[in-house]
Amino acid sequence: MIQHASISEPIYLRLKEMILNGELKQGEKIVQEKIAEKLGVSRTPLMKALLALENEYLVESIPRRGMYIRSWDKKEIIDIYICREAIEGMAARLLAQSKDEDVIKQLRGCFSPFLNNKEIDLDAYTEADEVFHSLLIKLTGNAPLDKIYFFGNIHEKVIGHGLIRPPEETLDEHFKIIKAIEKGDADGAEQFAREHIKKSRELLFDQ
Repeated sequence: MIQHASISEPIYLRLKEMILNGELKQGEKIVQEKIAEKLGVSRTPLMKALLALENEYLVESIPRRGMYIRSWDKKEIIDIYICREAIEGMAARLLAQSKDEDVIKQLRGCFSPFLNNKEIDLDAYTEADEVFHSLLIKLTGNAPLDKIYFFGNIHEKVIGHGLIRPPEETLDEHFKIIKAIEKGDADGAEQFAREHIKKSRELLFDQ
């Protein structure tokens, strides 16, 4: 998480939560007086929190109109997936080069419960998918890569697409990535990770 020393952390976190859970909707105008009253805070720390969220592209200021929850058009959504494709491909390559058994154990642990299941619980799989993609970045130990990924991950939550493709299609893709990392196949790991994101991006674009 990006730290903002000059703001009240609880206000910042609560506002972000309101955006992520849809309490504050895309395109909605931010009425500061109303939010300040709801959160029981003054305007100054609220404004600092909003500016921090603006830096994260979750809030935008429109001249002479005020502040709004950022809306995402089709191009921006596709651009996020293009960035994810590059970032996660690089992460998979780095993990393959590390040859760390603990990394393999953690990645496998995300999807092992779904093997040989005739019916997969979508909520559980969605959560596992989110954990897997987050681990793919975090386990590299590369702080700049983690910070870059933070933006794409948050924005995907805001967009709220959830699973683009069904588990029956993506489970095998996840294990291909894991197996390539386990073998130390850096080229293969990057290729499989990129293809995995690319397929979802292309399907999203067609839709």
